[in-house]
This record gives sequence, structure tokens and C-alpha cells, in this order.
Amino acid sequence: MLETVEQLDLEAFYAAYRADGHGRAAYEPSMMLALLMYAYSTKVYSSRDIERHCRQDIAYRVISANRAPDHATVARFVRRHQQPLAALFGSVLRLCARAGLVRSGVVAVDGTKLTASASSDSNVDYDRIAREVIAEAIATDEAEDEQHGNARGDELPPELQTEDGRREWLERELASEQEGDEDADGSEESAREPD
Repeated sequence: MLETVEQLDLEAFYAAYRADGHGRAAYEPSMMLALLMYAYSTKVYSSRDIERHCRQDIAYRVISANRAPDHATVARFVRRHQQPLAALFGSVLRLCARAGLVRSGVVAVDGTKLTASASSDSNVDYDRIAREVIAEAIATDEAEDEQHGNARGDELPPELQTEDGRREWLERELASEQEGDEDADGSEESAREPD
């Protein structure tokens, strides 16, 4: 994926960023594109899932140069570049089809079956599939934003976020479990006495 993205015309993506040194540095657009192309080709559409994979999955870590863009950054990149991203993904799908890496026929996006043309040169079908994938990614992010707000969605509960909090919680739970074991032992003995 990295080699493929390096060969593509990414001018539409680079033009959207300032080159005057002002503002915070953005993630390299070619890295973000390779990351998204790989994620979408492996049916990972959620920006939160992409962030999680960048922390845990070796393939994502290689593509992202061991950096983990947060889900909000990934989602903003997709929204900001929706049209050129869909066009680029359509091109990548066509290249994959020509290389024999994509089967023509039925391609499923979010359970919806789309019929891809038997011709690997069919721009319409691959572009449509790419637009559907991008739309699914955006819809997934919006639904997760509604559910989790700015959070990733996999954070620890507040009482477990600090070392002291985890220790206190564990001590409480172990004591509670031990009390439960003692109660169970006592009830077993009293249940046996009438024999």
C-alpha cells in the first residue's frame, strides 16, 4: 500500500495544507492515505478502530510509522478530503483489479452487495464502491461520535484510570469476593448439619 500511494498523484491532498510553517504540523498526507486505503481494504471503516489498530496491529504501525493519529484527526482528514479520497480509492481498486487482487463480481460494503463490473477497467463501478466505502466510514464516525463524544470509546472507567484508583478498586473487589466465599462456606456447612 505504501509503494502504491507513493506513485499516485496526491496534489489535491497536499494543496489543502499550509506550507508557510504556521500552525501545527499535520500528519503526512501520503501516510494518512496509505493508512486509510489499507483500513478500508480490510473492512475497517471506523476512525476509532483505525486509531486502535495503529496502537496494536503491526501492519498499521508500519504504515503509520509507529504513530497513532487519534480518531478525530482521521475523521477530519476523511471529511476534508472526501471527494479526492473517493477518487483515489476508486483508482486503487482498479489497480488492484488489474493486478488480480480484487475479484470482479459482487463486492459487499456494510452488508450491501454491490455488483462490480467484470471489466477491471470499469470506472463507474469502482468509483461507486469507493464512494460507498467513504460514505460508510463517515456514517460510522458520526454514529460513534454521537455515542462517545470526543472520547475513543475504549477508555477505562474513571475509577480505574489512575494507579491508586485501580489499587483501591482491586482491594475492594478482592475483599468483596473473599466475603462472598466465606458466606458460601458458612451456608454449605449449615446446609450439611441436619444430616
